[in-house]
Amino acid sequence: MSSTLFAMKKPQDVNTALVTSLGLIGGWVSAKETGIRPLGGAILLGAGGWAARSWLKKTNPATTAALLGIYTAGFGLSHPLAKKIGPWPSVLSVTALSAGAAHFLSDAR
Repeated sequence: MSSTLFAMKKPQDVNTALVTSLGLIGGWVSAKETGIRPLGGAILLGAGGWAARSWLKKTNPATTAALLGIYTAGFGLSHPLAKKIGPWPSVLSVTALSAGAAHFLSDAR
């Protein structure tokens, strides 16, 4: 078996806007459709860790902390926001904010 089969992408080559979108949208959909909330949390956590690995390599600890804060706050704020505007608009709104921040503060550099 080739070692490149399981080669991990370099942190600086990861599109973290896409990864955070996967974490927020994928986490929500998987929890909703399976009824297993911890599964959604695992996806959210895994994507956040993957993105943070790249942010730390591409930026600095302060920017990484800020981006993790935005990502985590988006998850937390999506719940009360969903009560006001609905679940899909809520998840898409916080995802757009998190992905936009990831793009401008890390990926576009």
